[in-house]
This record gives sequence, C-alpha cells and structure tokens, in this order.
Amino acid sequence: MFQDRITHSLILAIIVLGFASPAFAGGALSDSTVDSIRVVKGQVSDYYIPVQTTYEVSGVVTDEIGQPLDGATVMFFASPIHCNTDSKGHYSMAATDGDRHLYAYYLGKAFANVFRTANQHTVDIQMQPQTSLSLTSSRRHAVATPWYNPDSCTTNTYCNPLNISYNYEPYNNNVKANGSFRSAADPMALMFKGQYLLFSTNQGGFHHSDNLSDWDFTTATFQRRPTDDDQCAPAAFVSGDTLFYTGSTYEGLPVWYTTNPYSGRWKQAIGRNTLPSWDPCLFLDDDGRLYMYYGSSNEYPLKAVELSREDFSPISKIHDVVRLFPDKHGWERFGMNNDDEVTLKPFTEGAYMTKHDNKYYLQYGAPGTEFKTYADGVYVSDYPLGPFVYQKHNPMSYKSGGFVQGVGHGGTFSDKNGNYWHVATCMLSLKYKFERRIGLYPVGFDHDGVMFSSTAFGDYPNWNADRNISSPAERFTGWMLLSYGKPVEVSSTDSTLSASALSDENLRTYWAAKSGNPGEFIKMDLGAEKTVNAMQLNFYDYKTVQHNRASDLYYQYRIYASSNGKDWQLVVDKSDADRDVPHDYVELHNPLRTRYLKVENLHMPSGGHFCLSDFRVFGHADGSLPTQVRKLVVKRDRKDPRNALISWQPSAQAYGYNIYYGVAPDKLYNSIMVLGNQDYDFRGMDSATDYYFTIEALGESGVSSKSPIVKSRH
Repeated sequence: MFQDRITHSLILAIIVLGFASPAFAGGALSDSTVDSIRVVKGQVSDYYIPVQTTYEVSGVVTDEIGQPLDGATVMFFASPIHCNTDSKGHYSMAATDGDRHLYAYYLGKAFANVFRTANQHTVDIQMQPQTSLSLTSSRRHAVATPWYNPDSCTTNTYCNPLNISYNYEPYNNNVKANGSFRSAADPMALMFKGQYLLFSTNQGGFHHSDNLSDWDFTTATFQRRPTDDDQCAPAAFVSGDTLFYTGSTYEGLPVWYTTNPYSGRWKQAIGRNTLPSWDPCLFLDDDGRLYMYYGSSNEYPLKAVELSREDFSPISKIHDVVRLFPDKHGWERFGMNNDDEVTLKPFTEGAYMTKHDNKYYLQYGAPGTEFKTYADGVYVSDYPLGPFVYQKHNPMSYKSGGFVQGVGHGGTFSDKNGNYWHVATCMLSLKYKFERRIGLYPVGFDHDGVMFSSTAFGDYPNWNADRNISSPAERFTGWMLLSYGKPVEVSSTDSTLSASALSDENLRTYWAAKSGNPGEFIKMDLGAEKTVNAMQLNFYDYKTVQHNRASDLYYQYRIYASSNGKDWQLVVDKSDADRDVPHDYVELHNPLRTRYLKVENLHMPSGGHFCLSDFRVFGHADGSLPTQVRKLVVKRDRKDPRNALISWQPSAQAYGYNIYYGVAPDKLYNSIMVLGNQDYDFRGMDSATDYYFTIEALGESGVSSKSPIVKSRH
C-alpha cells in the first residue's frame, strides 16, 4: 500500500509544502525549522524531502501516584511519530522544533496532553484515571410537554431573522481571519406548485415552506469553484410547470430549468447569458413577455431590457431606469446612519419588479448592505420598461432599529391567499461585511396605489401565511418582548465575553461558554412571573470549524421553567432534534406562566462552543399599558432638511418606542424602533417632502396609544 512507503520525512515534506490535510496541521513543521528541501526523482513523480535538524525528546510516563507505566504510547499530535514505553516507563522519539504537542495513551487512563518549548528535550508525563465524562449528549426521545410537542411542532407564527439553515461561507479570504460564519442575502421568493421557494446568495440550493414559518432545504448546487459563492443574488421565475433560475454574472452564466426542483437535477436552457447582469430580476409579464432588471454599482444606474423567451438574449433597447440621488433622498446616503458622504458613493442594487393593478413597481436597494439603513425604494410606471417615477413614499421597506436591522435588496411575492410579502437582506456584518441574515415582512398597496411594508414589529412574532390577513400591520401577534435587559446567569464564560449580551437586543453582540459540551447553560430572570408565548434562540458561531454546507448540522437543547429559581419543570425538549436552526423560534402550544427560564445545551454543530447572541422571550406581563408618549418634537435641520432630531418625554412602563412617519397623516407606513433612548438622530428624509410623525411606547404589558401627529415641513 502507498501508506507503507511514506516516510516521516516525506510526510513532513508534504505538510511543509501545503499539501497535508487539516488532520496533520497540529504537527506540521514550521517553515523556520526547514534548512532546505532535497528533491528525489522517483519513477512516477518527484519527492520533496526536507532537510532539517532533529534531536531526541525523551522522558518517563507514570500513573497518578508516580509508578512507571509499561506500554504507554507517546505521540506527537497530528504526526505519525510515536513510541511505546519500556518496563521503566521510558520513551524516546526523534523530534524537530515544530513538534511541540505531545500526548499519551494508556488503557484505563485519560489521554494526557503536554506542551513543550523548543529547547525542552526531557518531558515527563503523568497520566490520570479515565473519567466518565462524555462529550456527547445522551440519545433519548424528546418528551412532549403541555407547551411543546416535538412530534407536532408546526407553527402559526414566525419571527425574524428567518429560522433557515444559513449556509457557511466557503473557505476563502472572507473567513480565515475571523473564523467560520453563516450568511445568506439578496433573497427572492415565489410560489411553485403550492410551495414557497426561497432563493438567496451562497446557499447551494433553496429553502422551501408551505407556511413561511417552517423551512426545509433542498440541494441544487451549481458551484464550479469550491472557494466561490454558489450563486450570488439569484433570479427565478415560473412559466407553466417549469421553474427557471440563474445567478449574478458579468461574464455569463447558464439559465437552468426544472419541473421538479426537489430532485436536485436541473438542465440548461442556455449555456451562457449574454448580458453583464449582476443582481438580476427575471419578470414574466401577464402577456408572456419576459423582462430583466439588473445592476449593482455606486457609479452606474440599474438597467431594464426585454429578453427573448427562446435564448434569453436582449430584444429591446437597454434602458437606464434607476439611479440614486442622495443629495435629495436622505435614506440613499452611505453610512450606518446615512451619515457618511465621504468614504464612498452609495450603492444601488437588487432590482426587483412587482406588478399590481396594472402598475409596475420597480424596487431597488440602497445605500449598502453592511448598514442598518439598508432599505428598498420603489419607482412606479405604467409600462415594464418605464419611464419610472419615484414614489413619494420611500423607502418602501425600512428598518433601522430593533434586534434585526436593515431590510434591503429583497423581493416581493404573493401568498396562496393573494397577500403580499417582502423578503429582504438584514445586516449582521460582524465577522465580515457580507455576513447577513434574511427577514420577511408583510406588504400592502393602499387605495392610492402606494406600495409599503410593515416593519414596526418586524422582529417580533407575526402570524404566518396560513392566516389570511390583508392588512400588514395586523400580522403582529401582540406578544411583547420580556427579555430585554434581564439578568442572566451562565454556566461558564469564554474569554471576556459578557452574559449581558444575551438580553441586550443586539444581534451583533454575543456570549459563549467555555465549551460546547452538554450541561452548559444560561438562566434568565424575567423579574416577576409572566406569561410566555414564544422564545427565540439566536445561536452564533464561536470557534466553529465549518465551511459550506453539511448534512450533520443540528442543535439540541432543553428549556426549563421555574417560579422560584430552584424547582425546574421541563418546557421544551429537543433532545433528539436533527435540524439546523441557527435562529430557532419556538412557539408554545399553550401559554406558560413563569419567572425563570433555563436553556441547557446538549449539542452544538461543528465543534463550536455553546454560544448565543440573544435569548429572546415573548408574551405579556401583568399590569397596565405604558402611558401615551407626550411632547413629541421633530426638529428638522433647516440647512439640511434630510435630517431631523426627534425627541419625546419618556413614558411610564416603557422599554422602547416605535416612531412612525410618512408623507401623509394616513400614510405613516415606515417605523423606527428605539430601545431605551429618548431621542433619535434621523437622517432618512427626502429634502423636498413634508413628513408626519407619531410615536407609541412599548411595554411588557402591551403598546400605548399613539401620540398626536406632528408635521415636519421641509
């Protein structure tokens, strides 16, 4: 066998030259220890043998009371070098300066790990008795409780970010510095044969659901290069019984099609698209004519063109349809708070077309995916290729506050009941600027044809598509946030991470335990006994090693409740769960009365630590509603009417506020959630537009009435 002919020197040579598998990485010889490389020409290939200085490392292996162990095996980590001790416990091995990590095995003893310095040539090893500690959770069937049945867990609600199996970034320069991370972005969704299909960047397939709450994944990979995104900003459309699909391209990609996407097999309708269509949208009109809208740039406008149904080539003039005017539209300005007009010009991207009542609504994203102000605007026309007119109510979808922030580069679709939804990109941008999540928001068209979305409670529980609700604002269940700022006790903490991150309503902060072992836990005190309807566990990847997609990724845990913090009752049992749910949302079958909640870890995927960005709890507290907010003031900047400082008098029993604004008293469609503060620096207005504002207070017992409307003139 080939392995029999490999020498230690050859293996070290392979490691040095970068050909070794990750399993050899721990024992790899560093470049600094290699004096030279000797090339040996073989019959088939050349062999690269390093020339280095070697020396003996020796010592004695004993048991816990100091008695020598005969036949213990001593090894260098991730290396073929090993030896067995003699009757006096003595061992001796050839080593280089790169062989620092020794470990030893003896039957009935725990593995011993010892690290030496380069000049330490004598290393004694003492073994300890083997413990019964298991690093795997006990496998048993999960128990049904009055609040949660693992065998019947279909939900009626959902909570952003969507609880889908976000793929890990491929092994490329985006992840090497900061570790593995998940991401999905640039989504679009449609209905195909009774199912909702969700396509998004870098997923290696698509997610699908029959209610917009419970999502499964089907592989449909078109990846050619293992370190590249699988399909960036994909586009799809349905024609009869056939689904067509393509991705972003400057150089040309195929257009694939299938009548059964769940089979994993797709065929090419064409081998190469002819246009540099980055961020494409393919729109099939009622008359059977096909159009494409595309572009992603901070220099050039979005484009629109009619395509041939035969070969997808252009058959019309290519039109410039949308460009940004940040000097007029404050929300289009670059920056985390539309406050950076120096670094770069803002980006326009993510074109998407929706037709409603014979009007064409061309949506576009701005100013940048890494900002909380990422939003979608809309232009309207009577014709698919324009001319398009900027909608006075803009942006169409906007969410700059709360737990989930950003709602740009998305797609709008209708459900089985004809109600509209907008699926869009949410900012995370912690480990990398393109680390993102996906949110889902109800959409409406008012009697004047104005397109808008409801994001006021966009990261709270909302009723899913199974409920036929035509008014977007009525999707909110009324379940309030009970976990904000609550004290949390944890089993352990790695490094300087703080347990306060578990209740700070910030997706970009996190806590991690010292391990991913079973038994690591968090305990939250809600402050008093309250009614709990749902919980959201937002897991994060800490010291995880995973790239691309794998089939063995899942989370297992148990949730307990207590009224006194001492006597615990099982509420949710996911002991044998096998789903990849990084933002696991648990809707309880019956309301739970409790003060304390405890989450006990059983399994984390891919070697990661038990880690969450937030443990969010929803329901109601006893007591009166917050008082109506008084003294709402919108102080608009006269030198720059795109900006305003919004202030108000704090409300009793409030933990936060929703600021609503719009272009008319009956069109207050956009909202900004503010937690704790009593003012907000708003920079998202159009300079030549009058706006109207109102505000409501958010409390654990419910929502106050809205304040009187305030007008702000430009």
